Amino acid sequence: MEFVSQDIASPPEESGPVHPCWSAVFSLSLSVVGFIISEMLPASLLTPIASDLRVTEGMAGQAVTATSMVAVFASLFMAAITRHVDRRVVLLAFAALLIASNLLVAFAFSYPMLLAGRVLLGIGLGGFWSMAAAVSIRLVPPAMVPRALSIIFGGVSVGMVAAVPVGSYLGALIGWRGIFMGSALLALIAFCWQFFVLPSISPRGQSRLATLFELLKRPQVGVGKIGMVLVFGGHFLFFTYLRPFLEGVTGVGADGVAAILLGFGITNIAGTALSGAMIRASLRMTLAAMPLLMASLALGLVTLGGAPPMATLFVAGWGFAFGVFPVAWTTWVTQTVPDETESAGGLQVAVIQASIAAGAGIGGALLDAHGPRGAFAGAGIVLLAAAATVLLYLRPQSAWTAASAAEPAPLMQPGRENGK
Repeated sequence: MEFVSQDIASPPEESGPVHPCWSAVFSLSLSVVGFIISEMLPASLLTPIASDLRVTEGMAGQAVTATSMVAVFASLFMAAITRHVDRRVVLLAFAALLIASNLLVAFAFSYPMLLAGRVLLGIGLGGFWSMAAAVSIRLVPPAMVPRALSIIFGGVSVGMVAAVPVGSYLGALIGWRGIFMGSALLALIAFCWQFFVLPSISPRGQSRLATLFELLKRPQVGVGKIGMVLVFGGHFLFFTYLRPFLEGVTGVGADGVAAILLGFGITNIAGTALSGAMIRASLRMTLAAMPLLMASLALGLVTLGGAPPMATLFVAGWGFAFGVFPVAWTTWVTQTVPDETESAGGLQVAVIQASIAAGAGIGGALLDAHGPRGAFAGAGIVLLAAAATVLLYLRPQSAWTAASAAEPAPLMQPGRENGK
């Protein structure tokens, strides 16, 4: 593999390198896969992790909360903290944190050690997402930026499909520690690849936290962020504790869980693929209809989830509905804040990670207090509130513009794809 030795200087905002560095782009996409898999693994390995470390499944689920809480702060502050550091060095540091976090979890002999590993993941995750897109657009000429972004964020779909069903299936064969060891190996491959192909990329611009607060004062931005909190919080309140529900209520084993979650991943991709047509018809109705559908599915699982065929159908429907959200909310961001998409993207990272933390945390408490049905009922209520918020208060632009289609919010989270 050839080492790219030339620097990419700080070109004018409208220009870029003459020759694309596709190998570097694909190496970043592999990191995306690694981060998504590592973030999502506890959802498929919750039961064996809890049993091995002698904690409740609700406490084990807080490993997701810990990662997300740390990622919130990392996404907000990392760009400012590293504003004078070569972006190649920074991205390699994030890849190294991904390796270290998986190894620490794999060898965890106590609950605090598990949380420590997940904290390291949160630092790398939030930092990576805060600048991955901004770096990627400097690896290719301007005309090729949409293709580069689609490659990098395409790793989200791969990670989502692979993490939960594969983790659940292989976890029964090699144990949850073996799964995290495999994740560390994947992260090591990404690190080595990036070490040889990432060029030196000098920092650009002055990162300011004040811009984030200025954005929240704009009309509709605050309401939109509340909608995001409810949607993504409701999803992770449901999704983090899906395995305990399928095992304890539906009564399926590890193979059944893996098959149902694979169906979730496939329909998730289908939802993403069809989201463009739905958004062109009506962005506002898409943003409202999908959480309403998800709320219905959650409440349906509470009442009918004891039957494996019904649970399979409902979980697949949930995967489709959630697949629409990354594109829909990205479109909303680019239409609402067209002049500050980078700052709005950074704020979006923090909002979504905070939502994941809140959803996983509340879900864990409901699971311990009322069982899996309690967590799912809570998810349904939160998502009903999300639909009501969109219908009553959100007024996105009605027109689908070429600019919004070509300029996705540059900074997105695990499980979130670009607006293409």
